[in-house]
Amino acid sequence: MHKVEPQVFLIGETRVVEEGLQAYLNYLGIPDWISDAPTDSEKIVEVMGRLCYRSFQPGMNKNVTKIREHNSDYLGNILKVKHGSVIEHPMMNFVFADVSRVFTHELVRHRAGVAISQESLRFVRLEDLGQWLPTVIRENKEAVEIFCKTFQDLENLQIKLAELFRLDDSDLPFSVKKVITSAMRRIAPIGLATTIGWSANPRTIRWVLEMRTHPTAEEEIRLVFGKAGEIVTKRYPHFFGDFTVETVDGLPWYKSANSKI
Repeated sequence: MHKVEPQVFLIGETRVVEEGLQAYLNYLGIPDWISDAPTDSEKIVEVMGRLCYRSFQPGMNKNVTKIREHNSDYLGNILKVKHGSVIEHPMMNFVFADVSRVFTHELVRHRAGVAISQESLRFVRLEDLGQWLPTVIRENKEAVEIFCKTFQDLENLQIKLAELFRLDDSDLPFSVKKVITSAMRRIAPIGLATTIGWSANPRTIRWVLEMRTHPTAEEEIRLVFGKAGEIVTKRYPHFFGDFTVETVDGLPWYKSANSKI
């Protein structure tokens, strides 16, 4: 058994295919159009939004005589008028490591606009259980002892069962190991550390940030999305620039001026 701290990694994001975008701009007759977006994701949303109203420049649509020239102004207006479908186009790819099954069970309730890949305990044998303790437990010495002893006992049971079923025998087929490992996980604690991959579009991320950093949310998910919030607000300022942060019980609470767009 070992102590862990939940970690958040942004490992991927949508990028612009420049030759394809340039071909589209040539097709529109505006080959010199440029965006000052700080990221490809924000640039893609600007393009998708402008094509809706043919508003790349004045005159393309006779109803449009004035446009917002800067990406920050353009996306800021999208957030203000709640044209949320436009910001569903890009995806941000995260890995949440050393999070508990408590956390992942809550995370997967957010289904719209996401993709999920979780560490499989049918395949991954449990030997050294990682543990993160909520504040209410950490602040009580006796509670810490109960948690740690329980984790250690459950870890020992995993090791004993592996020995009983001779999982390390070289001639034991993997298909059999998978069946046994799957059965053994049923006595693993829900608080054990695991890893999950989570991809989402900015519209979804905005809502999850609001919901899961709220002071009434569960502590671990507040911790994890507080870290995610720090990443996305810095990297994608025009998607998340309307958020303010308040610290409550030592954790950040991300609040949006344009809720649930």
